[in-house]
Amino acid sequence: MLYRKILLVLLVFVTAACGFEPLYVERTGDKGWYFDGSFDSSISQEMAKVKVMPIKDRFGQMMRNNLIDLLSPKGQPQNPKYRLFVTLDSKTETNQALRSDITATRKMVKYKVSYYMTENEKRVMKGDSVAYNGYDILANPYSTTIAKKKGDEDAAKIIANDISLRLGAYFHSIATKRGNPNDF
Repeated sequence: MLYRKILLVLLVFVTAACGFEPLYVERTGDKGWYFDGSFDSSISQEMAKVKVMPIKDRFGQMMRNNLIDLLSPKGQPQNPKYRLFVTLDSKTETNQALRSDITATRKMVKYKVSYYMTENEKRVMKGDSVAYNGYDILANPYSTTIAKKKGDEDAAKIIANDISLRLGAYFHSIATKRGNPNDF
């Protein structure tokens, strides 16, 4: 038990020494520590001003719903300051785990998505996101279909998380450059 406590304390010091900065909490004073009893929520408030534009196909709908939940959990903004456009560039399936009769027992799926965000019709950031997922090809076609759908849902969550983290990093960098996190 004592060993775990010592390890935890060492981990805290190592993390503090590496330049770790919390993404959604800004330093509110000149103290050496971030949290002084109050949180600066300007980054999450700025992220809530992003409107996620419709994305085609079922996979796009799942991504969009996940993005809305992550960026603006209280609902889409009525007067958005930013607009996020996401496009599924490709979905590539590859056979894996071949049997002796050369039929696959597993598929690997690669989803590639590109996105960009605008502020007042001007692009302010863009990027790509990739998710890899796989599913087993089973004897029962229904089970295979369900496994494939579950893989699509998981990939949509992975990509939405990646995009929301990158947007959070973008807003964090803007707040850091301006010096005052409330000055968006």
